[in-house]
Amino acid sequence: MDIILHLGAHRTATTSFQRYLRSNADAILASGTGIWGPLRTRKGLFAGLFPAPGHAMPGATPERVNGRIAFQLAKSRDAGLARLLISDENMIGCSRDCVRTGALFPAIGERMARYSAAFDHRINRIVLTIRSPEMWWSSAAAYAVSRGHQLPDQAKLARIAMSPRSWRDVIVDLACAMPNTDIQVSCFEEYAGHPNDLLAQATGVAAPPDVQRHWANRAPDLPALRAILAERGQDPDLLPDSTGRWNPFTPSQAEALRETYSDDLFWLAAGADGLAKLTRNPTRKRAGTSQPTGDIIKGHNNDSRQRYLAQSG
Repeated sequence: MDIILHLGAHRTATTSFQRYLRSNADAILASGTGIWGPLRTRKGLFAGLFPAPGHAMPGATPERVNGRIAFQLAKSRDAGLARLLISDENMIGCSRDCVRTGALFPAIGERMARYSAAFDHRINRIVLTIRSPEMWWSSAAAYAVSRGHQLPDQAKLARIAMSPRSWRDVIVDLACAMPNTDIQVSCFEEYAGHPNDLLAQATGVAAPPDVQRHWANRAPDLPALRAILAERGQDPDLLPDSTGRWNPFTPSQAEALRETYSDDLFWLAAGADGLAKLTRNPTRKRAGTSQPTGDIIKGHNNDSRQRYLAQSG
């Protein structure tokens, strides 16, 4: 039985994808694919994998976690499943923590090394969706504010815009933590609104069409954010008095983030040093090729580059 992890990331239509999976559970199961979503994974399945001071649970030890996961995997195999898709974006961390620290999933390597060990290093494939960072950070910041966090100040926004850490670093950390796992990277811009295409890409099996068109867990817009600030007794005029999406970055900061994303996409399209594969949505119509024809790999051939396990600390 193949084990496939869908890791999000947050703010890339992950909740919509999971609602699509639940809405089409019977048809997906009939294709030989089992689904573990947040409604299952967040009910104690992984309890004890990470230390939680002051919140210890009886039996919440790494050994017990490994045993629970092995038992549930055995049940899925005994049910005759050909593959199991596990979708939970919290496995790589929390988007609110990214906003708080100003760093893009800094602990993904250590976290996923623990998950890999908990699954006895038998994970076959990882699916990670990325998004243009000026849009991702704007969505993550709006979501964080709606959950009680403070507005990021200009100094933090400047640090985020100029940070050297990008999606490339996130992918490299992930590959180091799970060196023998196939890593597929998809773009939000390619798959948003097409959860069936993402499922087909992840599993290699035809997926039922998305007839309900889920759009869940959207980031609050400016009027909603202003109302949240007013309700908390804060000055709503800290935000622009307009409608639509909140963009906290200056034009130059947004341009710097877009340029970083372009570099990341070129790296992925050029082979990502053999660490990951950039997928394309075959159903999406395009005006033309996104890269010039011919060999776009630059530098040395790193396809056989050895990966090393990430170390904690």
